[in-house]
Order: sequence, then structure tokens, then C-alpha cells
Amino acid sequence: MSHIYTPPKVWTWDKQNGGKFASTNRPVSGATKEVAVPIGKHPLQLYSLATPNGIKVTIMLEELLAAGHNAEYDAWLIDISQGDQFGSGFVDINPNSKIPALMDHSTEQPTPVFESGSILVYLAEKFNAFLPSSGLKRTQVMNWLFWQMGSAPFVGGGFGHFYAYAPEKFEYPIDRYAMETKRQLDVLDKQLANNEFIAGDQYSIADMAIWPWYGGLVLGRLYDAAEFLEVQKYSHVLRWAKQLDARPAVKRGYIVNRSFGDGPQLTERHSADDFLPFNL
Repeated sequence: MSHIYTPPKVWTWDKQNGGKFASTNRPVSGATKEVAVPIGKHPLQLYSLATPNGIKVTIMLEELLAAGHNAEYDAWLIDISQGDQFGSGFVDINPNSKIPALMDHSTEQPTPVFESGSILVYLAEKFNAFLPSSGLKRTQVMNWLFWQMGSAPFVGGGFGHFYAYAPEKFEYPIDRYAMETKRQLDVLDKQLANNEFIAGDQYSIADMAIWPWYGGLVLGRLYDAAEFLEVQKYSHVLRWAKQLDARPAVKRGYIVNRSFGDGPQLTERHSADDFLPFNL
């Protein structure tokens, strides 16, 4: 191998380690600046960015509204490339300084909710929607929701980082995480071969959690890696990804808190009227 690294006895933090987001990554937690989060007029206040994890929640909120639930919300942009996640107001909601984070002001004492999976379950139970109340169907949705939570870090922090964001390309980690990403796509492809949606015949929060990551991959929207991963081989995942991509609420949820990339961008969202300028 051309690169040999021998770990020291004690690791030390090198602030100049390079790579995308290196300026905000650090080995300690907590706020670095005093910045209050804005609060809009609706009970639900979302602080997020349109990464795959952020898109999960905006899709859920838009699907709730499309289904007739009173789930109006304000969405505020948290720019993680600028370190907004380390502002004191955001850290008060999520001590882990990761998007998305939600504050529900409709409860007797405002309720902070963080981690995208937790937010999806919280909203599903609050509105009794997109999650069966009991039994096998609920368990199947929870199985696949937690599959996504445990699996996607290998795609994002593993494959995506070393393939797209690392300051140098190394064969070993790219091979290792490409293999795992393709294995996960194969898991989904087999599941979707016999099911319309991820957990069966009903659209659920499992679909909303998995689509931004794995749907994004097969639709060519993540890491410019569609050809490299030969995503067309996963025909059932591609069928499902296109089916969800056509849903109006998914189209709306996809652009909320977006301030990068191609296509429509909506950095803040406060009402349905915010979508009127866009041909979605």
C-alpha cells in the first residue's frame, strides 16, 4: 500500500485534518456561541437542513398536511457548514448538535425532539398517522425504521465520506463501504420485490426515513455515485424510489431547508403559500 499509518499511543486533535466539514468537526460537545433559535407562529418549530436526515422530517410534515392533519410548522435553516448547530439555542434542543431538531410548543411544557427517527415516531403518534397502532404491521415499520437508523451511517459517514468528501481517495475504505452500501441496496431490493412499500402494503414512516438515503442513491442525487454503484441493478428500489418521488408531499418536503444543489430551494417554510413560486 502507498499509505501506511501507525496510530500514536494517544490520539490528538488536528484541526487541519482536511475534508469537507472539517472546519466544524470537533471532538467535544456543547455550544460555541450564544445564538437563540427563531420561533414562528406555529406550534411545531423545525430546525434543520435538507440533508437526507433532514428531508425525512419535512416529508413527514408535508405528508401529514396533505392527509388533512393540523401539522402546520415553521422550518428554519440550520447551516451545518457554518456551525449553526453549535449555537446555544440549538444545543438546548439537541445536545448532540445534529440536525434535524424539533420543538413542539403545543404541549404544556415545550417538548424538544431530536434524532430523525425519534421525530418521525413522535409525529406519527401525535397525529396517529403513518404508523400502525399495534401488532405485526407496527413492528415491521419499526424494524425497517431502525434498520435505516443503524445502516445509513455506513452509507453517509462511510461510503459518502471517503468517496466524495475526504481530502484524498483511498482504495480500502471506498471498497469497504461501497461493498456495504451495495449489500444494503440488495437487502432493500429483495424486500421491495414482494412489497409495494418498505414495510408492506402501506406507506409509512419507514418509507420516509429510507427514501432520502437509498432513494437518493438510486435516483442519482447522492455523492455522484450512481454509475459507480451500478444502481440500475436494484430495479425494485428504483421503482419504489420513483413512486415516492412523484408524491406531491415528497416533492415539497424535499426542498424545505434547502440552500444548495440544483433545483428549487426553500430555506425557510412558514405556510403552504411558500410553495406557490415553485412548479413542483
